[in-house]
Amino acid sequence: MSAAAVPELKQISRVEAMRLGPGWSHSCHAMLYAANPGQLFGRIPMRFSVLMQMRFDGLLGFPGGFVDRRFWSLEDGLNRVLGLGLGCLRLTEADYLSSHLTEGPHRVVAHLYARQLTLEQLHAVEISAVHSRDHGLEVLNMMPEEKLAEALAAATEKQKKALEKLLPSSS
Repeated sequence: MSAAAVPELKQISRVEAMRLGPGWSHSCHAMLYAANPGQLFGRIPMRFSVLMQMRFDGLLGFPGGFVDRRFWSLEDGLNRVLGLGLGCLRLTEADYLSSHLTEGPHRVVAHLYARQLTLEQLHAVEISAVHSRDHGLEVLNMMPEEKLAEALAAATEKQKKALEKLLPSSS
């Protein structure tokens, strides 16, 4: 891939990101890490362990995904996505690190959150991920129709109207 194909990122504040109009998509991801006194191969100090997940395209990334700002705050949306994939962790605005935007063909603002856990907590999150109700069913907001229907049944009236547009008609 040539350097020209990589969209330019611009760092902006959280306040500036929240002022952007409806033409922008917001993606929130969390770096969960823990100090690790262990050694790799018995001789290389590890210093930290970081939770990463395999993405839909085979690359590694931090857990998270797109947040629909019509219905969710950044943190509520991130916690919804983390709850689907990890099942046991809630991040707050205090965990926010930075925001970057790209103005290419896709206008996306990426928000990064981070929280240091104990090594035991990080292992518990990692183990809980495979036992989460929706583990493996949602990757970058691709969700099976039956899960979308389940979410529709539990949604508020405002959310129901938006979700109904996504479901195929039953007629």
